[in-house]
Parts: sequence; C-alpha cells; structure tokens
Amino acid sequence: MPFELINLLTALIILFIGVGAATLTSKIVKKVIHELEIDRVLREQAGVRIPAEEFITRFSRYVVYFIAIIMALNQIGLTTTLLQIILVIVFAIIVIFIILAFKDFVPNVVAGFMIYRKNRFKEGDYIKVKDIEGKVVHVNLVETRIKTKGKDIVYIPNSMLSREIIRIKN
Repeated sequence: MPFELINLLTALIILFIGVGAATLTSKIVKKVIHELEIDRVLREQAGVRIPAEEFITRFSRYVVYFIAIIMALNQIGLTTTLLQIILVIVFAIIVIFIILAFKDFVPNVVAGFMIYRKNRFKEGDYIKVKDIEGKVVHVNLVETRIKTKGKDIVYIPNSMLSREIIRIKN
C-alpha cells in the first residue's frame, strides 16, 4: 500500500473514532449537567429560561469534532505549522478570556447551587454572617440580598456565604 493511502485510511479511522468519542463525551456531559439540574435552577433561581443543558452538551460534542478533524487533517498532511500555531494562540486567548470573565462568577454560581441544593437558608430567614445581620429577602445563583435592621439592602456573594459560618435566628 502506498504511504498516502495508509495516511488517508488512518485519517478516516481518526474521524470515526472522533465521532464516537464526541457522542460518548456529550452523553457523559449531559448526564453530569442533568444531575446538577442546571436548567431548573437557572429557571427558578435566576429567572432565566435558556437551555443551558443542551448548549453545554452540544458545545462539548463540537469541541471533540473539531479536535478529531484537526487530527485527521494533520494525518494526511493538510495542516501546517502556521495553522497549528494560530489555533494554539486563538485557543489560549479564548481560555484567558473565559478565566478572566468568570473568575468571580463561577465560584458564586457553584456556591449558589450548593446553597440551593442543601437548603442552608431561604427567603424570610434571619441570618448573621460575620458582622452583617438581617432578613434574607432574595437568594439567587450569584448573590444573596439581606435587609438589615436599618433597612439597608446588603448584597453578599454566595461564595462568601459558603465559606463563612452562618447563624440562623428564628
């Protein structure tokens, strides 16, 4: 067999494996995301009606497709070093952007999920966190609003609430 034919067959095998890996990855991601009940929590807590579960599942599938296509093209010699460098730079920029954009948001959302799932406190409870004391008027995925005795509204990030000792008074 000529060398080019072997490379072409290898590229096709890579594509078939990539399709299978993408399907498997999307099923695993969907199961994990479904367990976290992201769509329901976003709808109930943030009032947002977006299909986050479906979006994240499809995104993970397309990332695996993209990787398989690049590997297959590389196998048959259609990618160049310049293309690979550009892809790495674009990927690094996207990763840096995501990290900077969500560095405070993600811990607050994760803490919001934990507060919601464990039902640590709810609206109407009177709580004390550090030196802040008051009635919980609203809890969402990112923050909790507390109305103090002086009628001030204090916004507390959920990540802070998950790290601190909270005293609930009746």
